Amino acid sequence: MGESTDNPDIEFHIELGRRLFARPVDFVKSVVGLEHLPDATLPEICFAGRSNVGKSSLINALCNQKGLARASNTPGRTRELNYFNMSDRLYLVDLPGYGYARASKTDIAHWTKLTRDFLRGRAPLRRIFVLIDSRRGIMQADVEVMAMLDEAAVTYQIILTKTDKLKKGQLEKTLEASQLKIAKRPAAHPDVLVTSAEKKSGLDVLRAEIVSLALPETGL
Repeated sequence: MGESTDNPDIEFHIELGRRLFARPVDFVKSVVGLEHLPDATLPEICFAGRSNVGKSSLINALCNQKGLARASNTPGRTRELNYFNMSDRLYLVDLPGYGYARASKTDIAHWTKLTRDFLRGRAPLRRIFVLIDSRRGIMQADVEVMAMLDEAAVTYQIILTKTDKLKKGQLEKTLEASQLKIAKRPAAHPDVLVTSAEKKSGLDVLRAEIVSLALPETGL
């Protein structure tokens, strides 16, 4: 529970994930409009989450590069889709943070429109990982985003972040609560992943999950 995937051979995919993420990862571009999206030639894996959930830290830890993804000094300021190239095997896409209390209605509307338009008919999109701060659990802003993903029929998977900040009993409760909240959501993947960017825990399983999504088209 929490660290499993539906991969038939987890050890095999963990090794492939280790190899993939040992390769160079390069920032490609920030996209503010769909007309600037890269050509749909590679599988795409997206990361979404509330502002300050630890997206940048997780992406950096995942790719073993400290300065790859950069968090804005002001929460809620990132308004672009940030593309990273995984050695021409797949794209990692960092979606703008949502749910920041001070975000203006204009910013919220921009995030919603950009994300909705991106999700609509994006053929290479394999999965969206929705990051949840394990100290707070799934909040209303997360529920609203999951409803949008359900409506768009885009498969998403919950990742609990900052789990090193919790005691074991607390983590188990958060994990159970998260699984209950997604149990009847039509587009939600049933496995909730557990990670800590600081302790680098759970990253091997996440890499394995990502590489399994890329395998059919990249021949990894």
